[in-house]
Amino acid sequence: MAAPLEVVLSSDSGSQLWNVSVFDPHSGSSLLSYRGGSSAARSLAVLRSGYLLSAQLGKNFINVWEIQRKDQLQQKIVCPGVVTCLTASHDGLFLAAGVAEAVYLWEVCTGKLLSVLSRHYQDVTCVKFTDDSSHFVSGGKDNLALVWSLSSVVYLDLSHAPEPRHILSRHSLPITDLHCGLMGAQARVATASLDQTVKVWELSSGELLLSILFDVEIMSVTFDPSEYFVFCGGSDGNIFQVILNRVVVLLRNLVTCLSVSMDGTLLLSGSHDETARLWDVQSKQSVRCLTHKGPVTNAVIMAAPANMFLPDSRPAIPLPRFSRHLHASEGDGGESGEVCVRLGLNVQSVFGDGENTKVRVAELEEEVQTLKKVNKDLFDFSSQLLTKPT
Repeated sequence: MAAPLEVVLSSDSGSQLWNVSVFDPHSGSSLLSYRGGSSAARSLAVLRSGYLLSAQLGKNFINVWEIQRKDQLQQKIVCPGVVTCLTASHDGLFLAAGVAEAVYLWEVCTGKLLSVLSRHYQDVTCVKFTDDSSHFVSGGKDNLALVWSLSSVVYLDLSHAPEPRHILSRHSLPITDLHCGLMGAQARVATASLDQTVKVWELSSGELLLSILFDVEIMSVTFDPSEYFVFCGGSDGNIFQVILNRVVVLLRNLVTCLSVSMDGTLLLSGSHDETARLWDVQSKQSVRCLTHKGPVTNAVIMAAPANMFLPDSRPAIPLPRFSRHLHASEGDGGESGEVCVRLGLNVQSVFGDGENTKVRVAELEEEVQTLKKVNKDLFDFSSQLLTKPT
């Protein structure tokens, strides 16, 4: 059987049989399951280099599997506290996690902790990257959503604490979920809250574009790919499909998570009734019911990773040990003076202090000049051979 183009990844708090399960969204059949531990809500992340990550429910570590080795935990990333949410950038280069009231940001290729962002006043509940990985947004129990520019956080001045680009502060109760639309820095962001509203913001300006008031607390939110619909999951079990100013109610028990297929025809919902359901958006009918052994904590429709169904494949990049401290001197034993040169997914590291790095750069520049001279001599020689009369 050919591998599906899209798969459903879901987890529940029971974890009697598995931690994360993979389903075919069209047939509802179970394809894979990943064993070991149980996943906290909003904590599933897939790295393009070939790893599946999930934060352990109520614990201070992140479970890691090689995506094609479902039966074996590859490693555990130990964090300074209980991980409340987790996400990876779409290019697979950065990992962000909420730990208490702070957002921790790691560089995946080195495992270095790049920044600890402590601008929330209460626990962080959700964090998401934009589709171009240029920004990420964090929401918390302090009623705030903060928009962060990745470049300002990664290349920060150590003498100053990084500041968010925008502070979205129009909610009156804790933020439960958020979703970033398409178009990178020009995207729209939807935030859901216990104040019974969903608000839509313009990422570039931080302006509030739309506020939708419901009569129940909203626990989850997502856009369809065309961003014509906003789907909102209520604490009473109803799913609200918002079409401009028109609201359509779909269903059933407290809705914990929502996701839409790439073509916008299927809606996936996870619920406290221990099921994940697939809905036909046009008819608003449930077409598949995926049973679990506990309240569903994560459910997402995503493009099937290339090596998920290739058991003999291996991740493109080995996952390093992740640091728990901002500086190596605090106890992680890393190399001081490391300079990481990012070339997409091909990464080189240069070690040493600043003086040695300058010497190495000078040597490389001299080598470049030598290669240029050799190249010119070869060109002149070839030209003479080609133009020499026979």
